[in-house]
Amino acid sequence: MDTIFIRELKLDAGVGIYRRERGTRQTVQFDIDIGMPSNKAAVSDKVADTIDYAVVIERITAELAAKHFGLVETLADHVAKIILADFGAPWVRVSVAKLGVMRGVKQVGVVIERSSS
Repeated sequence: MDTIFIRELKLDAGVGIYRRERGTRQTVQFDIDIGMPSNKAAVSDKVADTIDYAVVIERITAELAAKHFGLVETLADHVAKIILADFGAPWVRVSVAKLGVMRGVKQVGVVIERSSS
């Protein structure tokens, strides 16, 4: 299976369950692997035959601007569902990390995998 990947995508998000996190936005980092439904784009050389990563990033950015998520697990699942449903991916892996939220820890987060079947 061909895979599109997005690495170290840093966006501001409303995410967290603690009081200090509810009224502010914080930077989260995404690493995303998107399974391709076919290898048609490799043959055609047309963006219409693939999942356009720029459009995926725009969609994630819009979702983060519109919603607050309590848990990074919920955020990752939400992003995975969008990629599967709206972009036709058969499989996706989404990693979401909060950056520098705990003293002495560079990142905390979650990695989830979902499929359309």
